[in-house]
Amino acid sequence: MEYNFKEVEKKWQSYWQENKTYRVEVDPSKPKYYVLDMFPYPSGAGLHVGHPLGYIASDIYSRYKHLKGFNVLHPMGYDAYGLPAEQYAIQTGQHPAITTEKNIRRYREQMDKIGFSFDWDREIRTCDPKYYKWTQWTFIQMFNSFYCYDKQKALPITELVKAFETVGTQGLNVACGEELNFTAEEWKNKSTKEQQEILLNYRLVYLADTMVNWCPQLGTVLANDEVKEGLSIRGGYPVVQKKMRQWSLRVSAYAQRLLDGLENLDWSDSLKDIQRNWIGRSQGADVKFDVKDSDLKLEIFTTRPDTIFGVSFMVLAPESDYVKPLTTPEQANAVAEYLDYVSKRTERERQTDVKKVTGVFTGSYAINPFTNEAIPIWISEYVLSGYGTGAIMAVPGHDSRDYAFAKHFNLPIIPVIDDGEGHDMSEGSYDAKVGKMINSGIINGMEVKEAIAYIAGEVEKRGIGKSKINYRLRDAIFSRQRYWGEPFPVYYKDDLPYMLDESKLPLELPEVDKYLPTESGEPPLGRAKNWKTEEGYPLELNTMPGFAGSSAYFLRYMDPHNDNALVDHEICNYWRNVDLYLGGSEHATGHLIYARFWNMFLYDIDVACEEEPFKKLINQGMIQGRSNFVYRIQGTNTFVSVGLKDQYKTTEIHVDVNIVKNDILDLNAFRAWMPEYANAEFVLENGKYICGWAIEKMSKSMFNVVNPDTIIEEYGADTLRLYEMFLGPLEFSKPWDTQGIDGVYKFLRKFWRLFQVGEDFNVSDEAPSKEELKVLHKTVKKVEYDIENFSFNTSIPAFMICTNELTALKCNKRAILEPLVIAIAPFAPHMAEELWSLLGHTQSITKESFPKWEERFLVEDAFEYPVSFNGKVRFKLSMPLTATNADIEVAVKAAPESTKWLEGKEIKKMIIVPKKIVNIVIG
Repeated sequence: MEYNFKEVEKKWQSYWQENKTYRVEVDPSKPKYYVLDMFPYPSGAGLHVGHPLGYIASDIYSRYKHLKGFNVLHPMGYDAYGLPAEQYAIQTGQHPAITTEKNIRRYREQMDKIGFSFDWDREIRTCDPKYYKWTQWTFIQMFNSFYCYDKQKALPITELVKAFETVGTQGLNVACGEELNFTAEEWKNKSTKEQQEILLNYRLVYLADTMVNWCPQLGTVLANDEVKEGLSIRGGYPVVQKKMRQWSLRVSAYAQRLLDGLENLDWSDSLKDIQRNWIGRSQGADVKFDVKDSDLKLEIFTTRPDTIFGVSFMVLAPESDYVKPLTTPEQANAVAEYLDYVSKRTERERQTDVKKVTGVFTGSYAINPFTNEAIPIWISEYVLSGYGTGAIMAVPGHDSRDYAFAKHFNLPIIPVIDDGEGHDMSEGSYDAKVGKMINSGIINGMEVKEAIAYIAGEVEKRGIGKSKINYRLRDAIFSRQRYWGEPFPVYYKDDLPYMLDESKLPLELPEVDKYLPTESGEPPLGRAKNWKTEEGYPLELNTMPGFAGSSAYFLRYMDPHNDNALVDHEICNYWRNVDLYLGGSEHATGHLIYARFWNMFLYDIDVACEEEPFKKLINQGMIQGRSNFVYRIQGTNTFVSVGLKDQYKTTEIHVDVNIVKNDILDLNAFRAWMPEYANAEFVLENGKYICGWAIEKMSKSMFNVVNPDTIIEEYGADTLRLYEMFLGPLEFSKPWDTQGIDGVYKFLRKFWRLFQVGEDFNVSDEAPSKEELKVLHKTVKKVEYDIENFSFNTSIPAFMICTNELTALKCNKRAILEPLVIAIAPFAPHMAEELWSLLGHTQSITKESFPKWEERFLVEDAFEYPVSFNGKVRFKLSMPLTATNADIEVAVKAAPESTKWLEGKEIKKMIIVPKKIVNIVIG
């Protein structure tokens, strides 16, 4: 009987669902293992073959760990809030919940077809009020907390209030927006409103005026990754920088813990480096510069106070509060024009576009406190407001961007460092770590480290600054002017924010007549009727960003139906944290930083049981599209095959890869594809139209998107699973090529035939031979090693080799085939379940244990010698490893194959290389 994958896959998918095969509960008798995928945003387009790559890998590993005796938690859900659903709602008037539900059903249907071992009883959706109740609850806890640097954790805001009542701000070492100083008496004399305003300066979530990416047409703030070249990725609308009052998360308070926590994580070095650079720890000093002819003092942060003698200009971030007071009347128009230009640039563009040099002079000068020289103060986009004080002292003899700026605007470049060989480093090498200071007054000739320490000390001694550690990591803007997002549990009284009582959660989204901002510019929630508390206080009109729902979903999966807590402490104590996390590298900064911060806070308040949420993380690569092209002869509706295109003047056109097979175009399908091609004519090669091809990103615009449903319909889900792993190493990007999938399909059919004699299912209970045992144990050892090391692409060839060897041995022994079926089950679960059932077992193969390999079956006791005559291999001869050269010589001469090659000829020499080769020289 041939393998009928359509019947088999449908049968076992129904069985798994009906019997809740993958349902998991806390089981203290087993070791736990938590495998997590970064959950998808359910778009209307559904899954293409690139999306399941990570899911298939995590599924193989989950199934394997289960067979290894672990209690495996492998959940799935949906990151259901997002701008696309909102934009569709704006265009059609349809509620985003309706389109989201439709898209989720489509995703679920596709994932079920692939045969994943998800525990669907734990499914979560970020748009479900039962889920986002706990996002709102966490927000309230953050509002009611502050961060204490001495204890390195979040503490209740009530403890801070007690400190204010006792000692004021004296001796406090806490995270805040602005350094404040007041006594206990002054605190007590403040009004309730004044006290609440002060507490906002310390809370872990707070309201503040912040520069944001504002898109007027979309009516919302956008994250950096939603903007490219000054335009929104969604819709291509202009985006400008705008100062708005926004909710923010005080992520910066956790910067050092986020940095330290990386040391014990099993993440790639490159991913850790990305996080370290994003957090950006630097040690230096805050230094105050007097402003010429002004009472103002310009405060800057520098990691190299020793280079202060090389300062030739100062630079302000365009958003700096210093800009307005330092701009002279003569420069006002030029500055205004420049600020307008910068308002259309995102911070990410300003950081990455390093070759672009722009700026404008304020008209003011600062005074160098060590040389008393006047230094011009400029404005430039390469300085960011969130780092340090938003102002820098520029040392072009030491820093590459300062150097480029100085050269562009013809500003002085003062030598700072000698490289130790008498060459100053004012050009060429800008980041010198060694060498001696030159032309630097009191530190002339000092080593760099010595000079840094000396000047930092002088800064403090002279009262013009202090030593300081700074971080590039900034607080996360947490407000969005959208409808489709988690509502804030916030109401306003006397223009100050207060939290809803926890008994009022979840605060659900209200109905609105349109999903657009109001005519007066308020967010869409401003359209809701009676969007107020029972007492009549107005509720917050903004909603939370997309990352709010994905910041603690891994904890909710542990206990998804708990109405009384985010997660029960005993349950959390069992699952602890995620053992293996798979997802795309595009989340290396945003999501991973925010999720780690969120989890650390929940750990501080005794909700999470581990400080770090993700022990091991793997970024799967991207499956790229294999595009196909047709070539239209210009001015005609005639298309020429790729091998003949150079004979004509042609235009290259992307064609739908789903009407191309092995680069051969289905002519009738092409004519039916688009109306303009209905009357197409073709110039063929050998009766076929052969398309051109290229490897590109998989996208609808290039017509190279392959639907997994199509592959499953033609080849089956197990073929799709094996082929995606077979394409290449998990962490590498690789092209999709349907030409290779047929080989994997044929392998599965060949594996199936191991269990057949003729057309009948037939397995023997006869004892296996030594050769058969060796094939089995060699394969199990290889596959186990590959799975443990996530080298799934090399497991598939191991199974192929094994199948070929057992076929050659005509092996259909139960003792060999049963463990082999269990070993392949994580990769091809449908076929494995069917074979296991046919082998006479009544329970699912998932209840079995992964086979154990034994070294004794792998020990070699013979070697197969290639026997050559005059350098050409003619046959092979197996000899015991204990055989001497004399034994080998006798056996070679006696072999029947030798007779043919020795007939009438004399052996002049026989060269025997033990465990290598036998070469006979004849003449």
